[in-house]
Amino acid sequence: METAVDEELLSVRVAELYYDAGKTQDEVGALLGISRWKVGRLLTQARESGIVRIEIIHPGARRLGVERALVERFARLREAVVVPATDDASALTDRVGQAAADHLRALRPVPRTLGVSWGRTLNAVAEHLPQDWAHGVTVVQVNGGVSVNRRPGGAAHLAATIAERAGGEAVLLPSPAILEQEETAQAIQWDRTVAGVLARAAAADAYVFSAGVCDASSAHVENGYLDLAEIRRLQQRGAVGDVLGRYLDPDGNIVDPALDARTVGMPLARLREAQVAVFVTAGAAKHDLARTVVGSGLCTVVVTDENTARSLLEDA
Repeated sequence: METAVDEELLSVRVAELYYDAGKTQDEVGALLGISRWKVGRLLTQARESGIVRIEIIHPGARRLGVERALVERFARLREAVVVPATDDASALTDRVGQAAADHLRALRPVPRTLGVSWGRTLNAVAEHLPQDWAHGVTVVQVNGGVSVNRRPGGAAHLAATIAERAGGEAVLLPSPAILEQEETAQAIQWDRTVAGVLARAAAADAYVFSAGVCDASSAHVENGYLDLAEIRRLQQRGAVGDVLGRYLDPDGNIVDPALDARTVGMPLARLREAQVAVFVTAGAAKHDLARTVVGSGLCTVVVTDENTARSLLEDA
């Protein structure tokens, strides 16, 4: 009588002949004296038991099982796009940016108005959007981004690039992300032009946004909005990072109401009620922040790498 050990060894032999030697199932059966049906059953058994592991390693591949697990785990997630991880940080951002660009191209219905934030990750998304990725899309900047130190290629350029490649128009928010005084921020947001842009942002059909970590590498430090002492104070208050310039604790709560009152942009409540809010994130440095964004319901779609996705599942 054939034992379980005998059958496992037979599964190994079948797998070797089929996958390594390149034999057909009929040839494997003839060599081992078993039926083609049994060869098929043993190959399935080998995959299910972990004897054989099939991995698609192309950078454009997707981790469909992980995607399904994310959607099942987080109530507000309607979709997840997960690509293979890599130790090369630049390549990882590029890979996730490509996946997010592909997702935007496939959105149906095509959004008439797309709200966008800004940052390095979204720059990668914009770079991968081809000319004519859509037609007649209005792209609205959802948070302030006029750089204090006037660095080139900022928020306005990002929105304009996405709009131009969609044959549409860009509606820019002519304001810094964070002001020195609360009164100044309020006055700017009451201005008719700025108020009009924010109203259009709040009425967008879909959003694509990223998030920034709360450390010295923050785009807010790079662009002159915050200094390192202010970043340290935010860390002491429990900030894990910012979304649309608004710094959050692990549960998704604003950590510094006074700073938030000086921040110009669309309220986060709008993301939490949006039908389509695409969150794009990559890299280990943003694992905690990704957990906050996805776990607190700020997005309906997450586009990320496999390591980040598995971190979300483990922590959940």
